[in-house]
Amino acid sequence: MEEDNQQKNLTVTSLVLMIITTVYGFGNVSVSYEQMTYAGIIWFILAGICFFFPAGLMMAEYGSAFHDAQGGIYSWLAGSIGEKWAFIGTFVWLANWVLWLVSSASRLWITISAFLFGKDTTQSWSILGLHGTQLIGVLAILFMLLSTYLSSRGMTGIKIMSSIGGVFMIVMNAIFILASLVIIIMNHGQLAQPINGLSSFIISPNKAFQTPITIISFVVYAVFAYGGMETVGGVINNMKKPERDFPKGLIIGSLFTIISYVLMIFMTGFSVNYQQDILHGTANTGNITYVVYGTLGKALGTALHLNMATALVISKVFVRAIALSGLMGMTGAFFVLLYSPIKSFIMGSDPRLWPKAATKLNKHDFPANAMWAQSIFVCLLIAVVSFGSKAATDFYQILTDMGNVAATAPYIFLIGAFPFFLKKTTHASLGSLPTIVGQWL
Repeated sequence: MEEDNQQKNLTVTSLVLMIITTVYGFGNVSVSYEQMTYAGIIWFILAGICFFFPAGLMMAEYGSAFHDAQGGIYSWLAGSIGEKWAFIGTFVWLANWVLWLVSSASRLWITISAFLFGKDTTQSWSILGLHGTQLIGVLAILFMLLSTYLSSRGMTGIKIMSSIGGVFMIVMNAIFILASLVIIIMNHGQLAQPINGLSSFIISPNKAFQTPITIISFVVYAVFAYGGMETVGGVINNMKKPERDFPKGLIIGSLFTIISYVLMIFMTGFSVNYQQDILHGTANTGNITYVVYGTLGKALGTALHLNMATALVISKVFVRAIALSGLMGMTGAFFVLLYSPIKSFIMGSDPRLWPKAATKLNKHDFPANAMWAQSIFVCLLIAVVSFGSKAATDFYQILTDMGNVAATAPYIFLIGAFPFFLKKTTHASLGSLPTIVGQWL
């Protein structure tokens, strides 16, 4: 009994930080500002209100009803619409996160380069005859193997890493907000990106995002920015009182994420001018986050009437700080996503579908064999992409595009299954949420 309690060590705070780590990303804020500036705010609000928050409430209901389930969203779907559709939906979902692991294990080193050198220098790296993408591929494989080893050793390590990533993200948000407030106060309310009436919140200054088709593409991007909450379904059985604490954590995490996105997009305009800092600068979707934080640091130094040399030093400090935050956040998300999706798929499905080794749990109650099989597959994909020809790179781009589409699969299945879920359950109906809210008040 004592050992079981030690395994159930995930708190509401840890769950919220896990959600922040896997869902919220300042990169989404900076890319949105680069594409739409203030005009992106309304779409993030609508995506949050019409999609993300309702989906979070539905998942809270699933979590309350299936709080003892080992299989996360697989168990939710299987209990609502049957094993067949649960297998299909969870398989597509797992494939998406496998592709995320492939790309993120490589992008991680670009973030490390930004932290160490203030910019991406990975293409100039060379060790033992390996250089550029080949070296990055080897480093990504080593990181993948190390992360799998650590994450397979219990929930404590995953909780610590995801919590550190969440804390770093919150700290960098706080720094951004405080610096932006100082800038706007010292500049007597003058915005770097001026507001020209209501049109500033409707029409983007970016000519590439002024047509209905491109605006729709941005709406899809805003929805993708909220993706990832379903991954925490796989950790619900690690909570002492999941029927109460899991919905609470989801609701808090949902509200924090929506408010953060909207607030941060607006406050980016305090220091970043679209024409000067983005259009006529060196910004692109790959480095825009570092451009935004670098511009913020420079604007802070200027607002405080410091000399340009000092302002540039602050700019470099901010760039390295957001790189470190991104590094910790990505690492935390990596640990969660190495475990939760594969665990939901393997442990939720019929064990007769798998070899006994796949469903075997180690002493930490983790499906370590399945996690290692996943890790080896990801490493092989990384090797193909890194050492392959241009054709392999083009193929990977296709897989990445398919992954973006696959990211919507769990929500389509979970939302579609919700009416069937309500018909089959009475103890976890919508009444549980008011009860939870009442407990807070």
